[in-house]
Amino acid sequence: MDINNLIGMANRIGDFFESMPNRQEAKADIALHISKFWEPRMREALIARLDDPTSLELHALVKEAVKENLAMLATKATHVSRASA
Repeated sequence: MDINNLIGMANRIGDFFESMPNRQEAKADIALHISKFWEPRMREALIARLDDPTSLELHALVKEAVKENLAMLATKATHVSRASA
């Protein structure tokens, strides 16, 4: 999985939700979008590289959204992976 491609996708999501006036709602919507539309391996790769200086820079709003919703995103990724096994 190409982490720079994932970060590019995440950054486009961040750009879209950045225009929302309520920052907390934007972060919740970003996490929900990633949870609903990204497969578990994609979420796991993004989470693993949140602070990796060798990757492209992650949109600040996305980084906040993922960090604040880490438990939900990681749990869902693990839950879905186990369910499909």
